Amino acid sequence: MTRALGTILVVDDDPSIRRGLAAELAAAGYETLEAVDGEEGARLAAEREPDLVLTDLAMPVADGFELIARLRRAGRTPILVLSVRGGEADKIRALDLGADDFVVKPFSVPELLARVR
Repeated sequence: MTRALGTILVVDDDPSIRRGLAAELAAAGYETLEAVDGEEGARLAAEREPDLVLTDLAMPVADGFELIARLRRAGRTPILVLSVRGGEADKIRALDLGADDFVVKPFSVPELLARVR
């Protein structure tokens, strides 16, 4: 049995994007976890301690900004934001809250995998 390269938590309220990302990451050798919003993402991150969190910004219950802030209070897990909200203000806010990188949707899977590595 092949060991996973690491565990990645994918947090996005759009099921097609979330499942697609999880499938691409699994095909690249990563174990994946999925959450539908920042609340579930924070809970899974605390329980499973992933090696990386990929999060959208616009989500119900708890948005990506809130998730980033919560994760930063809890530790230093790397956070990569994937969002259609590519304006400078959103990028700066996410990075200032503690995100490590920001990728604007749509993006290419090879570029995303390079950033994940």
